[in-house]
Amino acid sequence: MTITQPTPTTQEPPARTVGRQLQSLTVMVTITAILLGGIGSRLAYLQLAQGDRNRQLADTNRIRLIPQQPERGRILDRQGRVLAGSRLSYAVFLWPIANSQTEWNPIVDRIAEILKVPPADIHARLDRSGYTSPYLVRIARGISPAEATALAELSDELSGVQVQAEAVRNYPYGDLAAHVLGYTGEVTAADLQQRSADGYRFGDVIGQMGIEAAFEPQLRGVWGGQQVEVDGGGRVLQVLGERPAQAGQDVRLTLDLDVQRSAEVALGNRRGAIVAIDPRNGAVLAMVSRPTFDPNFFSTHLTDTQRQQLQNQSLPFVNRALQAYSPASPFKIVTTTAAIESGSFAPDSVLATRPYVAVGGNQFWDWNRKGFGSLGFVSALALNSDTFFYQAAMQMGDRPLIQWSRRFGFGQKTGIELAQEESPGLVPDPDWKRSQLRQDWQIGDTLNLSIGQGSLKASPLQVAVMFSAVANGGDRVQPHLLMDNEAANQWREPLNISSSTIEVLQQGLQQVATSDTDPAIATDNLPEIAAQGGTAIDSPHENHTWYGAYAPAENPEIVVVAVGENSGGESDSIAAPMVKQVLESYFNTEPAAGEAIEVVQPTN
Repeated sequence: MTITQPTPTTQEPPARTVGRQLQSLTVMVTITAILLGGIGSRLAYLQLAQGDRNRQLADTNRIRLIPQQPERGRILDRQGRVLAGSRLSYAVFLWPIANSQTEWNPIVDRIAEILKVPPADIHARLDRSGYTSPYLVRIARGISPAEATALAELSDELSGVQVQAEAVRNYPYGDLAAHVLGYTGEVTAADLQQRSADGYRFGDVIGQMGIEAAFEPQLRGVWGGQQVEVDGGGRVLQVLGERPAQAGQDVRLTLDLDVQRSAEVALGNRRGAIVAIDPRNGAVLAMVSRPTFDPNFFSTHLTDTQRQQLQNQSLPFVNRALQAYSPASPFKIVTTTAAIESGSFAPDSVLATRPYVAVGGNQFWDWNRKGFGSLGFVSALALNSDTFFYQAAMQMGDRPLIQWSRRFGFGQKTGIELAQEESPGLVPDPDWKRSQLRQDWQIGDTLNLSIGQGSLKASPLQVAVMFSAVANGGDRVQPHLLMDNEAANQWREPLNISSSTIEVLQQGLQQVATSDTDPAIATDNLPEIAAQGGTAIDSPHENHTWYGAYAPAENPEIVVVAVGENSGGESDSIAAPMVKQVLESYFNTEPAAGEAIEVVQPTN
């Protein structure tokens, strides 16, 4: 048997097997090193170069800044009674960063449905604040309990929505003294441009009118807030830090609640104004304007449409106590002063009055169409003669009239704190007429000026300042609303009127209240009164009626001026009863027993 040897297979093992394995391992290690190096570099970059930024982004996702609005300072009357304070209310806030812009869309629609506001208004506020803002954005104020409950029940569906209690402005007497107190509202875009340097931001509430605006820095207070940690659902886990808000300062006014209330009742629903001031120092005791508004409306969010509807109702936001009208016969106080102080007449001069004065082919009639015979300045004031003062104006000319008008404060603002709302009025002169009307000054312009008609314009407050100068013996007072402890002479400026002229003025005004021509102001339950009334032409509209008075005549404490805007009729039947009612309240009426009025001690 032949044994055959098998032929060996010629298959060699792969060359460098071990080396290739090492090479593969090296490649894997290299790749891993590169990856780890890249990750490490990225981590180093994120932690070192971008550490602060990323920590801030992380904190933004879990840390919320909750600003705390300060309670606004109160506005008090002269006795410390609260005219404007605060009450608790509920507001709706959104946390913009809690959702993306797309995620906010269904949430906003649901909120708008509950609050009955246009979704566009809410989106506009989110857009304005920015969707990465960590600050809460208020979208509604003063919501009802039912709305607050509905939002609370849907809290799981409304991510980033919060209902919080906040202090809102409250005016316990409604529209009483509304034009003096003003109102508050959220800052506008224009407000932010002017006030951003003072720390105001979107959503802040500021004074928009009256004392609220004039004393905004004192009333505002200092914001506080909390820094809190929240979970993914926006629920607070812990408070990280807190700074309490500081309430604003109280502001005490010269207004007297009782006098203010009596003036409000006296004016009623008539269009016009009543002003009462202390002639010794210019302190404003009452200031009323009609039509009016309730400033509580602005303690909740008003749309632009609602605001416009309010404004269209006979201009209720216009403070008519600070707006200018032709002042009519009360202005004869200035004409008397100018005639005597210019040297054109002696205090005891007598002129013959007639039914009319003819000038340049025109007839300027006396109010009674008859004249009063021979009169001196005292009796001319008492009887309110027009032709007497026409003649006085013709003899002295326009220059003394214009100069003394301005010395009494006409044609300029009074200096009261509500300067933005005050009209300076107008004292016409030849230069004004040429520049504005392209006409030369005529003698008829001087005659109209002498009885407070024509282009002359003055506010009820300016007329009250004029009456005060007679009452206090010849000083022009600066009317003011802020109560202080300064001496009375800090608010008085001597007009340098001679004592003989002051005596003529005081006697003439005292005789008005006791003469048969004006019995409307005379009464047994009041001290002796000095007064003057008149009717101002406002063609083609109804006339304005004026009346001004001070009392007691010998030692005056109060000046009251009333104007009935386009009231028609006569001053003794329209404006005089209003003045009389305020004076009766001032001298005779005590606050109602048991009346619930909060009395506080003013803060220093």
